[in-house]
Amino acid sequence: MNKKVIKTDKAPSALGPYSQAIVAGGMVYTAGQIGIDPATGKLAGGDVEIQARQTLKNLEEVLVSAGASFTDVVKSTIYLADLKDFASVNTIYQERFVDNPPARSTVEVAALPLGALVEIDMIAMLHAGR
Repeated sequence: MNKKVIKTDKAPSALGPYSQAIVAGGMVYTAGQIGIDPATGKLAGGDVEIQARQTLKNLEEVLVSAGASFTDVVKSTIYLADLKDFASVNTIYQERFVDNPPARSTVEVAALPLGALVEIDMIAMLHAGR
């Protein structure tokens, strides 16, 4: 099985030795994204709503670069620094997944890179011809 590394300047560069995404076996596996503004390299804002929106924008750019979109996502995981932010992040997430949302897990974690409040990763399908 071949694997293809996905890298786009429209999303933040990796903060360590990992790829933004990998395409393998007809699937796209994204790394976790946080709300870094790729233009500044800093978190987009100090509240979870701003960070969640930027996180989803970053993921969208990675997926598009791989040849997929949010409609192709089959699984996502949301990591929250505080589970009290579940409702706020859920509302923003729902804006991107109105119909037929993917399977999803949401967990609270002790800490996220750069003090981020939310991190999300996704798995998406590629369609024949992409």
